Parts: sequence; C-alpha cells; structure tokens
Amino acid sequence: MLTPMRVLVVEDERVLADAIAEGLREEAMAVDVAYDGDAALERASHTGYDVIVLDRDLPVVHGDEVCRELAARGEPGRILMLTAAGDVSDRVDGLALGADDYLPKPFVFGELVARVRALGRRSRPPVPPVLERSGVRLDPHRRTVTRDGAEVRLTRKEFAVLEELLRAEGGVVSAERLLERAWDEHLDPFSNIVRVTMATLRRKLGEPPVIETVTGAGYRL
Repeated sequence: MLTPMRVLVVEDERVLADAIAEGLREEAMAVDVAYDGDAALERASHTGYDVIVLDRDLPVVHGDEVCRELAARGEPGRILMLTAAGDVSDRVDGLALGADDYLPKPFVFGELVARVRALGRRSRPPVPPVLERSGVRLDPHRRTVTRDGAEVRLTRKEFAVLEELLRAEGGVVSAERLLERAWDEHLDPFSNIVRVTMATLRRKLGEPPVIETVTGAGYRL
C-alpha cells in the first residue's frame, strides 16, 4: 500500500545519502537528509518522521547514541539501521538499542524501499484498503482514484494530498500538515503550492466541489 510518508535519511557519506534520498523521492516519499548524528536529532525533534534510515557509523553523535536517544524520547517513527558490519552480533546490538529493522551495506535499493514501506505501515494505525468519502474512492495499493465511478488522474503530490484528506475522515487538515506529508524541507515555506494543488484537485474531482476550505484552519473533504 503506497501511502504518503515522511522519511529522514541519516548518512555521513553525502553521495550515498543524496542517492538514497532521491531514490525514495522517486517512490513518492517526502525525504529530508542529515549528514551527522547531531543534525539527525535536531531534525527529529522538530519533524514527525514515519521512518528514519539511520547509518550506524556517524560523526559528531554516533548512530548508536542517536538510536538510543530517539527510542528514549518515544518517537513514533520507526528506525531502519544501516551498517557496513554484517555480523549477527552487530544486528543484535542495533536492535537492542531500539532499531526496528537492520540492513547491512551494500544493499539492493529495492530491498531498502520495501523495508522502509513496511516500517512506515507499522508507524501508523491500520487503515481500510480503500478510502471512500463523498463519492471519492481512493485505492492506495492500485494508486487509482474515482469520483462517482469515473476515473480521476492525479499526480503523485495530488494523490498524496487527497489521501491525507480522506484519512482525516471529515476532519480538518492544516496546510502545514499537508506540506509535511507530501513535500519535504526543500520546499520554500512561503510557497503557495498547497493552495495551487487544492485548486487543481477541485477541478479534477469535478462538480459539486467536495474539498472545503476552512478559513484559518485548513481543508476538509
């Protein structure tokens, strides 16, 4: 099931870190990057991540300490620990620190994606396999949307935004929440991208309008 997901990649090898981040963005995830342990802890204290891909051998603050600190904070995000060491004892140590999964380097990127998605599902309450409201039907697994039975073609960002609205079950979703779930830190905070995306979604979903703007609060479906 492909769901909007916010991921933090923590890796001091910048080329590898940026490659992982770009690959996950291609999988429709919102991804931030930290190149040392201190930066990782700082980002995690301000942003709610579904999954943290954490290299073990980090500068400034070691990955073990980062993992231990995040676990002690009770952060809801799941931790996938990466390391060049592949011994069973190393894997056991990493899991004992609070990691949820472990992937030795070198790894196949497809496996990394699968593990990140699996951890992301575990970080959220179970949801119905298909989301429906007001005649709008969204199937996360097949990545399809219909309105009163008619297919609606959406971009990845439009799909992510609509899924967040449907998950709220009629509740108000703030623009900040939508930015956090569908985009990443590279977006200009003063951008009007949410308003523009909402306008496009309303047009594509057709009449009568199903997305309501709640002044000063956000949007609801």
